[in-house]
Amino acid sequence: MPHANSSRPEPSPIAELARLITRHAPYDGRFELRTPGVYAIRVSQPSDVPLAARMSPAVCITAQGEKRVMLGEEIVDYTPATFTLYCVDVPIAAEITKATISEPFLNLRIDLEAVTVARLAAQVFRHGLPRVQDSHAVHVAPADGKLISAATRLLEAMSDPIEADLLGPPAVEEIIIRLLRTPMGTRLAQVGDADSQLRRIGDAVSWIIENFAEPMNVDALARRVNLSVSAFHHQFKRVTAMSPLQYQKALRLQEARRLMLTERYDAATAGRVVGYVSPSQFSREYARLFGSAPMKDILRLRRAVAEEPDVAS
Repeated sequence: MPHANSSRPEPSPIAELARLITRHAPYDGRFELRTPGVYAIRVSQPSDVPLAARMSPAVCITAQGEKRVMLGEEIVDYTPATFTLYCVDVPIAAEITKATISEPFLNLRIDLEAVTVARLAAQVFRHGLPRVQDSHAVHVAPADGKLISAATRLLEAMSDPIEADLLGPPAVEEIIIRLLRTPMGTRLAQVGDADSQLRRIGDAVSWIIENFAEPMNVDALARRVNLSVSAFHHQFKRVTAMSPLQYQKALRLQEARRLMLTERYDAATAGRVVGYVSPSQFSREYARLFGSAPMKDILRLRRAVAEEPDVAS
């Protein structure tokens, strides 16, 4: 009588990716791996409050659990076997919506460099970059088997220093190429295209980030990126889901929140440092964004942060 096959079935590709993320993120937190700009992220409980952060151009591949990101009035949900593409720097609020100790939220993040994206996009789109109408900052789409396999090979290489050095950068480039070959590819290609509307808005965003505490002249900023004022307003809101002034305000308030939370600034000092002249205006706009007055919010946030790892990446 033949023996029954007692071997366990092979794990699914997404389960294998989750296993490797767990190996590189053995407890809750964000872990930068041996290839710069590659991170394994693990969170074992849902969030009590959304946490504010700033995301730079990156791709995030979710293997397990769920997370919600809010950009202005837009909502993006991370779910298993999807990837989320960030095309420009954006201020976000993020919360873990599904995670347990036995099945934590698991995510692989890869930062995107414009020079690398441009070089690879030129190889993928050999007859020139197609024009795209959709230039939003954030996109989410299913991760196909080839992309998941490429991410798995990248994480496998991270276990050995020599393999990480030799195989890590090519593995990252394979992932970018596979993303460029998806329906989202033309959107990703804009990250490296200096003439794209997205890249122009990205340049404006970079200027705002570097000068967020200074008064903003929107007309001058539009000229800086070679757009008319009306086109600049339209494209900026289309990309970031905010007007330039709303974007600056979000950056100011997030930085003030950070100063109060980690540097122990009082509300009046934090507001002044980030560019507010009126303390009452600072408190009013802070409460409108974060749901409560500055010091009340910080006390609540300190309790939440003491119990939770970083969920924003």
